[in-house]
Amino acid sequence: MSYFPITVKDQAEMLETIGIEHFGQMFQAIPNELRNPKIDLPSPLSELETQSWFRELAGKNASSKTHSSFLGAGSYEHFIPAIVRHIIGRGEFYTSYTPYQPEASQGTLQALFEYQSLICELTGMDVSNGSHYDGSTALAESVLMTLHETKRRKVLMARSVHPDYRTVTQTYLTGTSFETEEIPFQSHFGLDLDYLKKHLTPDVASVVVASPNFFGLVEDLKEVETLVHQNGSLLILVSHPLSFGFYKSAKEWGADIVCGEGQPLGIPPGFGGPWLGYLAATRSLLRRIPGRLVGLTQDNAGRRAFCLTLQAREQHIRRERASSNICTNQALCAIAACVYMASLGKTGIRRIAELNLENAYYLRRALSNLKEVEILTDGSIFNEFVIRLKKPVDQVNQSLFQKGIISGLALERFYPELKEQMLVCATETKSKDQLDQFVEALKEVLK
Repeated sequence: MSYFPITVKDQAEMLETIGIEHFGQMFQAIPNELRNPKIDLPSPLSELETQSWFRELAGKNASSKTHSSFLGAGSYEHFIPAIVRHIIGRGEFYTSYTPYQPEASQGTLQALFEYQSLICELTGMDVSNGSHYDGSTALAESVLMTLHETKRRKVLMARSVHPDYRTVTQTYLTGTSFETEEIPFQSHFGLDLDYLKKHLTPDVASVVVASPNFFGLVEDLKEVETLVHQNGSLLILVSHPLSFGFYKSAKEWGADIVCGEGQPLGIPPGFGGPWLGYLAATRSLLRRIPGRLVGLTQDNAGRRAFCLTLQAREQHIRRERASSNICTNQALCAIAACVYMASLGKTGIRRIAELNLENAYYLRRALSNLKEVEILTDGSIFNEFVIRLKKPVDQVNQSLFQKGIISGLALERFYPELKEQMLVCATETKSKDQLDQFVEALKEVLK
């Protein structure tokens, strides 16, 4: 391929066309102090010195290895069987690239096919894709699916959906004719059904609800499902995947699409990624599903074969007809989730879900005995709930951190009206001693 560099004349014509004097003006949206940041690096080091330097740097981090963590809010500490890291560490998976050539990628394709099948088993839905970047993009893509399917222009989204998910979805819709409207939550954090009934108009393409929602509350969606479908709209459910091990599946709730963050399925919290967004839907929405979809077929010798199918992405078909411009996924994380689900099985996943429930309910009962603490999420929960303190949450968290505890989320960060309220999480990784230690430490800090 020939390479033709941009000449000075070409550059001048480009600048004149877009109406600027120099290319630096294209970066005005970036604050000056961030354009050429000074990076404080040590002088050149040997390999041995570099390893030591990084170990010292890593030692400054606080994690579940150094502190007992009760922080959830979308990123969860769950038990990960050793087999997960072993399998995804194999070169066939760890270094594999996009399986465009199925004859050379049957292993990766089969693993993704099994991931899709297991997600369908878990959620009860008909079809799943090969994952998304994360839970927020999975929701945004789900919303686009419903807008295109119904040819309507509006989406009602519960304010009890994860704040980051709502923000990313709004970013996706910026510059389009589509709009979102938030459904408020009531004092007990449940969906405001009266508001939903009033605003469920004929131009609503879909309604987005979360269960368990951002506050840990498990919602009863029976009436919601009836209202949504009577209006000709579609129901999108955002959910913690392990909750399906105990509570109703997305299909049983009548959801048209279910999505969320797959991080709890064998992927560590890390520093916020990489994770994967899962998305599953009913058969009627099969051709609306974005991203990668692996199918099972036969080769010319009649043998079982796997391949990418229904590739409605803009790199394969005309852009205006593509279901999405998302052209990749989180294959390695999806394979990790596949190994996790396969190794635990139906019984194991249910037991993990039960342990989450047991620990969360135990911690909620224990905290209810503290006069300085008020329990606010008093309905059915999964692995987190909301409490109100008599001191600023940030101040409490700093004190607990000094005691070796990473405490819950200060909800005021996302919901200004929820002052002195904390979202507390307890997964199956917490022992009774750790739960009791948290209660005693909080009691001492709140004196």
